[in-house]
Amino acid sequence: MIRWKKVASAAAIAAAAALIMTGCAGGGGTTDGGGGDSGRADRLTLTAIIGPTSYDIGAGAEYGNRSPFFQAVFDTLLQKNSKGEIEPWLATAWEYNEDNTVLTLTLRDDVTFTDGTPLDAAAVVGSLERFRDGTSPQAATLAGKEFAAVDDTTVTITQDAPDPSLVNLLSIAPGLIQAPSSFDDPDSATNPVGSGPYVLDTAASVTGTTYVYTANPDYWNPDVVKYDNLTINVIEDPTATLNALKAGEANGAKIVTNDTIPEIESSGWTIESNELDFQGLLLFDRAGTMAPELADVKVRQAINMAFDREALLQALQSGYGTVTEQVFPTTSVGYDDALDSTYAYDPDAAKELLADAGYPDGFTLNMMSTPAFQTTFDLVAQQLADIGITVNYTDPGASNFITDMLAPKYPATWMQLEQNPDWQLINFMIAPQATFNPFHSEDPKVNEYITTIQMGTEDEAAQATADLNAYLVDQAWFAPFFRVQGTFAVDANTNLEFWPTNAYPSIFGFSPKS
Repeated sequence: MIRWKKVASAAAIAAAAALIMTGCAGGGGTTDGGGGDSGRADRLTLTAIIGPTSYDIGAGAEYGNRSPFFQAVFDTLLQKNSKGEIEPWLATAWEYNEDNTVLTLTLRDDVTFTDGTPLDAAAVVGSLERFRDGTSPQAATLAGKEFAAVDDTTVTITQDAPDPSLVNLLSIAPGLIQAPSSFDDPDSATNPVGSGPYVLDTAASVTGTTYVYTANPDYWNPDVVKYDNLTINVIEDPTATLNALKAGEANGAKIVTNDTIPEIESSGWTIESNELDFQGLLLFDRAGTMAPELADVKVRQAINMAFDREALLQALQSGYGTVTEQVFPTTSVGYDDALDSTYAYDPDAAKELLADAGYPDGFTLNMMSTPAFQTTFDLVAQQLADIGITVNYTDPGASNFITDMLAPKYPATWMQLEQNPDWQLINFMIAPQATFNPFHSEDPKVNEYITTIQMGTEDEAAQATADLNAYLVDQAWFAPFFRVQGTFAVDANTNLEFWPTNAYPSIFGFSPKS
């Protein structure tokens, strides 16, 4: 069992995962609910935990917790609704060729950028190429793809092999469309030119702190714009966020300390949530090149049996979340409730597995920690020590946490990662060249499943995804603890439909209460 200690805040844990998590920005006005002449409310004021690094989509385009800044000023080719389903947006239709290597998009013909230039096929191609060739964290998702303007309203995307994630990608950062007229503008990082629902008021904004937007008077889809003005204040400190809520300085706020939820609700705020990320151990060195013990599946299975997931969820997230033993999300065609009962918490059985693997006296496992999140790492070390595994922690410094992880310098690590849609998840943490597979672990069965998912029929791909998920759990490639509840609070004047597929709500999900 967990020996209870004072627990670090969930904010610290979330920060460890993102490494992007002090101060409080002044709040804008709250919604008046009156609608005014436009039929909209006056202002929506939100808080975010981090601001954009650059509005140039080739340099800084991101979704996740940075999504509202980009969604305000740029449109994506496709859009997600509150259920996470893909819908038409700038592209009104899309269709693959017979072998799924060419995607043809049909564009709207009535959209202009805020500088008056047309949003046509040439502009779309230019933006896609800029993203692909740029330095955005997701640039690699468009690597190897070629884009062509067939005519003013038709774009083709050609790839060497099918990419089941492509349509979804066009609804998030890779699908953002920036005016080519701004590509060579040195001010594009802070003065974006898009076709989105809002225009950044640079005079009223303070980079890194406060971002003020006014409704785009020429927006092609005015019915979805519910406010004349939008303000997003960056507040990194959880206590400052809580104080802003109590002071009525915002209509909505990203909450990273789930232990504050009861206090927020008692203040009259409504909590909306999703479960997008999982926390747990990434057992990278499955071939045993750095930690020979991890090459034995019995050792990896023993590690899974070492963790009291319910107790960890309570200790680290105040119970807000759901225990899990699989990295695929509940929205996946491969998700199976039964897999979450594969490894019961059983230290004695875990010790027996270690003995069977040739480690009756346990062994030492090198991993990373950092002082800011020490309680998390202490609890992990404690549970592993209970089955005979001694954790030798090294602090690489918060700024080097991800860099050293992916170098790779450690055979295993604690981490919080997003549970992406299937093909993105595979290429994020499972495939041989995936970012979070730094040892490039391979397995013939895993490769076979991946090939079927990419090249097979819809039914074949769905079955292969289920088989892959079950195999990864059986082979203990990972040791997930739980899915984390992502939390957003809104005031009594504001409705919110929270995407199930992004850390921050869509700005189109907010509306004033009548």
